[in-house]
Amino acid sequence: MSATFATTASLLLCMCVLWRAAGADVPQVVGLWPATAPDEPGNIGPERVRMSPKTDRKRHEVTEPTRLITGVTQPTITIRRPVKEKDTGTALLICPGGGYWDLYWQLEGEEVADWANSLGMTGVILKYRVPRRPGEAEREPAKRPVQDAQRAIRLLRSHAAEWGLHPQRIGIVGFSAGGHLAIATATRFDQSSYAALDAVDQLSSRPDFAISVYPGYLRNLDKPELAAGIRVPINTPPVFLVHGGADIVSSPENSVLMYLALQRAGVPSELHIYAGATHDFGVRPSDQPCSTWTEACARWLRHQGLLPPPTKP
Repeated sequence: MSATFATTASLLLCMCVLWRAAGADVPQVVGLWPATAPDEPGNIGPERVRMSPKTDRKRHEVTEPTRLITGVTQPTITIRRPVKEKDTGTALLICPGGGYWDLYWQLEGEEVADWANSLGMTGVILKYRVPRRPGEAEREPAKRPVQDAQRAIRLLRSHAAEWGLHPQRIGIVGFSAGGHLAIATATRFDQSSYAALDAVDQLSSRPDFAISVYPGYLRNLDKPELAAGIRVPINTPPVFLVHGGADIVSSPENSVLMYLALQRAGVPSELHIYAGATHDFGVRPSDQPCSTWTEACARWLRHQGLLPPPTKP
């Protein structure tokens, strides 16, 4: 065994011991599909990790590079549980953004799971299929991620007892393109995007709540109305929407139009737009008002009965 390998192994072992000592489980990675995912040609090259380009505040709130994942042909969920003393049984399926080209795995995946855990929720990061496959329009949402998200909700529901989840408190959160994916999943539960494969697919894909943060692809490209593929059926779950008022990557109109449609349909919903905020702020703390959306969301979740009241000191 090389010295480098031994050192790395020792570090990993120490990390696992510390994680368990804190009362939390080691993250569990579970494949979504029993075999090849539907409509998956598997010809886009190996899965890979890279860093996002450095940017500026005109476009993004977080400007330094963060880790991305792309080249995904075998979708998974990564389950990160809170410490047992805080576990509420509520689960949150997390859809990182990336324009349906990449997954902002660090900023809009791992950090979001940590936030979910801090509230007593199980954070479940969805590694859905990216990038877009040949022939998919660049300015339209990709179709395969909806299949992955619907399957993930069903899979969580099917393993609820085993994984300590409440089957009626399974929600979804998404950022940017992932914000669109969260809305699409919350409003297409009555239309399966793939043919049933097994007993898991007999269960409902309807999330019990949805959180959409600076979403794209909700506004019609040519006029100020919802995109043609967006609808609000009866029994759409409660929705919490967040956007930056100065977002030039994904206009706040996406969230405003969605909120108005939800209100017309009588769906419990809440909208927060933060003046001066741009794109990609995730859940990362900062001195900007947009970073307080997580506090407002926690209050909303408690008001919806999805989380217990905060513990008094």
